[in-house]
Amino acid sequence: MHHRQHAVPETVSPDNRLTSTEAPIIVGAGPVGAICALAMQHHGIVPSVLEARTKERTHDDARTLVLSHGSRLILERLEVWSRLHAVTPITRIHISQRGGFGTTRLSAHEEGLPALGYVVSYGALEIALEAALDAAAIPVRYGIEVQRVESRSVYTAQGEQISSPLIVVADGGRGEQAPSPRLARDYEQIAIVCEVQTELPHRQLAYERFTPDGPVALLPHDHGVMPGAAAPTRAANHTYALVWSVPPSDAERIATLDDAAFLAALYAHFGGRQGRFVAVTPRKRFPLKLSFIGTQAHAGVVRIGNAAQTLHPVSGQGFNIGMRDAWELAALCGDTPAEAMGNAAMLRTYMQTRRMDVLGGMGFTDFLVRAFSNDFAPLRQARGLGLLALELLPPLKHFVARRMIFGSRG
Repeated sequence: MHHRQHAVPETVSPDNRLTSTEAPIIVGAGPVGAICALAMQHHGIVPSVLEARTKERTHDDARTLVLSHGSRLILERLEVWSRLHAVTPITRIHISQRGGFGTTRLSAHEEGLPALGYVVSYGALEIALEAALDAAAIPVRYGIEVQRVESRSVYTAQGEQISSPLIVVADGGRGEQAPSPRLARDYEQIAIVCEVQTELPHRQLAYERFTPDGPVALLPHDHGVMPGAAAPTRAANHTYALVWSVPPSDAERIATLDDAAFLAALYAHFGGRQGRFVAVTPRKRFPLKLSFIGTQAHAGVVRIGNAAQTLHPVSGQGFNIGMRDAWELAALCGDTPAEAMGNAAMLRTYMQTRRMDVLGGMGFTDFLVRAFSNDFAPLRQARGLGLLALELLPPLKHFVARRMIFGSRG
């Protein structure tokens, strides 16, 4: 490992519009970008981070993340885990299909782990990571919008050109003009995202239920009493984060139902395993697509997280793959001499290191969505047999669980 400088010189042109730095530049201080910055420092390198949003932004993102046990280990190494609040462990997962036989149950105890995963809000993770960036004194420039990334340079809306041997794009695919994806698929599903309160306590049990319209996930999420709760006794351990995948033609109708009608529709769709659904928060909608851009090995530019690949949320693979992108890239930077930083050989090594995990996760997720999102009777029977086999064959169940927890290295 090459432990190098903790302060990187910058060269600024006389008109202050052209800046050159030896430090890697990370575009985006969201969760994956922040983790990459902290991991680089962990490996002896201090990057420069550019974030389009202001530091005073609110952290009220309604999305819920499922952190795998492997992701927890990364956050512990980076001293972020202890800063997280309202983390709910998932100790059991119940997997089933509507209208067919076959059920699989995954258990943390069977895997010898404290939990299969951990549910946390996107906003809570951002708060913890921002505090970690501040504590680590990693330079983050807020309010800097990157409009374009070209060979070893970023161009900002403020008229700056900043050059670096390595540009890491971690903006979630929302910022600069991204190249066309090498692989793209529209699942023709919309995720309706909200929180619901159930009659029965969750007992750290998550559900993944496959239906012809798309999967429904219920993720236990403790963080206080929900607005509109029926009684003070309905505390945190009755709250679930819901991700309900529906066809675009039904999305607006379902999402805009009044609370009582929405809860009744969900009960009819999901069933009564948790008793009645008794309260719900405002709904948000997100289109579900697969996209794979990858890395430009010839141009000193690496794309990580959702800037490189976007997955369907089924099985919770996407964000955890992005975390492993960040960690593996930072480790490689730490092992790369300064004169080789960002060169084609280094980036080829990164791509080879990540290929199996990324493509394996994409293939695993894509298979689940396409195999289960239809009502073809013979396939429904085959799916039932597959779920039954998973339940009856411990080695196969163990393989699936480890894939969900650790990716291709499981």
